[in-house]
Amino acid sequence: MNRSVHPAGVAAGCQFASDNTAGSCPEAWDAMARANEGCVPSYGDDPWTGRACDAIRRVFECDADVFFVFNGTAANSLALAAACQSYHAVVCHELAHVETDECGAPEFFSNGTKVLTAPGEHAKLTPAAVAHVVERRRDIHYPKPRVLSITQATELSTVYTPAEVVGLAEVCRAHGLVLHMDGARFANAVAALDVPPRAITWEAGVDVLCLGGTKNGAGVGEAVVFFRRALAHEFAWRCKQAGQLASKMRFLTAPWVGLLDGDAWLRHARHANAAAARLEEGLAGVAGVEILGRRQANAVFARLSPGLAAGLRARGWRFYDFIGAGGCRFMCSWATTDADIDALLGDAAAVAADV
Repeated sequence: MNRSVHPAGVAAGCQFASDNTAGSCPEAWDAMARANEGCVPSYGDDPWTGRACDAIRRVFECDADVFFVFNGTAANSLALAAACQSYHAVVCHELAHVETDECGAPEFFSNGTKVLTAPGEHAKLTPAAVAHVVERRRDIHYPKPRVLSITQATELSTVYTPAEVVGLAEVCRAHGLVLHMDGARFANAVAALDVPPRAITWEAGVDVLCLGGTKNGAGVGEAVVFFRRALAHEFAWRCKQAGQLASKMRFLTAPWVGLLDGDAWLRHARHANAAAARLEEGLAGVAGVEILGRRQANAVFARLSPGLAAGLRARGWRFYDFIGAGGCRFMCSWATTDADIDALLGDAAAVAADV
């Protein structure tokens, strides 16, 4: 079988299933090792946590409030809960992760806040779509919209431009909404747009960002960044109650120092995006493959013939076909190599020739 093999002997067929399948990048792993020396204060009172907070503020050029949690579900759910009462509603795209893949966590942690969805091409919302959801009912019998949640990069591997974020922020201000950004793959969006992080966050009107570390090379951990600091009132207690306050916080925060110092986070994001572009070009030349959408970040969506999809899976390749608006998703990461891509394309060509 023409495919790379994990050093432990496990076939690397899960390489393209998700960027969650990749391990820690060298910079994050090295910082974790350096943090594993001696005794330091717990629960975030350690030097590594302070350095990580300062690094995030430096990257965004903003004196934001920063908190660290274990995963993206907690980051999104607690950030949304901090902005909502139980009778409020969160507006998001119909494909948004907070709607389709959080197992009701946003509603749970906000004591019942309702999620209201809207359609939009390429998994992006428009100001008109948001206004329609907000304005269609204003009576007391209906949940009151309080937050607009957008995903950057989106679930379909597209990105919001600075102007698009500004337009959404304007409709938020007009209707009294908080603007939340799910940035699980924020680094890939910054790399794709080649803009300063501030240009698509606080400078464009974003109030709170859930900044992804896990998909960008950390082993575990996300950051919740409050640009509108009033929203962070008592957020530390919310994290504690939700089981998100790490006792040995340095092991959650040290990888951020490794990622952000020297801009490794952006190098890895650029690499993942470039790998996806290379994979997309290669898949486009395989019989039985139709490229879907307009990829800008690190995921390729394609419609595969049933025989091709089955054949690839029979050879051990894993990829999702229930994420997004149809088709199969192939995700690249900081760890994706040209050899990985060539192995997949080689198997795809071989299977296509037989079906």
